[in-house]
Amino acid sequence: MSDLYSMPGHLFRRIHQISSAIFAEECAASGLTSVQYAALTAIRENPEVDATRLSSLIAFDRSTLGDVLERLEAKGWILRSPSPSDKRVKLLRLSPAGLQVLSDVEPAVRRVQQRLLEPLDPSERAKMVRLLAQLVNLHNHVSTGTLDAAK
Repeated sequence: MSDLYSMPGHLFRRIHQISSAIFAEECAASGLTSVQYAALTAIRENPEVDATRLSSLIAFDRSTLGDVLERLEAKGWILRSPSPSDKRVKLLRLSPAGLQVLSDVEPAVRRVQQRLLEPLDPSERAKMVRLLAQLVNLHNHVSTGTLDAAK
């Protein structure tokens, strides 16, 4: 088992599980998932974004993102409107309720980040975030399309 426990892929999977559990615990009252949070944040920062661009921004599979957007729309957190240049393309923006849920959940999301890195010393926390960002950026740059958007 020591081989498994020292494999980066296994460790990343475990950290993802831990992160997801902490997010679910901290954000339970809002009914918001981490993917929904990422989508809402990206829509807030990129109003009138379409789903294809959004999937790229949050590195999430386009077909699965459609289901996420349907749930966000059903909750009244996003609004979809046809693009003036192509009626088949729907542009996304946050509703007032979507803006409010993001505002309400921000303290919980900050707690998630704190709890994830809490076991590390402060200097290790910054280094961990820097190394993770470096890995993500390097993999994005060398991708041939197979790693894009969490495929």
